[in-house]
Amino acid sequence: MEEIIIKVNGKEISLTEFPKRIITKTIIAMLQSLKNIDELRKIEILIKS
Repeated sequence: MEEIIIKVNGKEISLTEFPKRIITKTIIAMLQSLKNIDELRKIEILIKS
């Protein structure tokens, strides 16, 4: 099963199963729709603002 960890300013945000599932499935679906993406083994996203 997929695992998602979200940190804001270094602090991990607690998520229940529903938002974890929504976020994870949305990101996976977006990436699978991109060209040249064969297999998703590990996804890392870092956003700095």
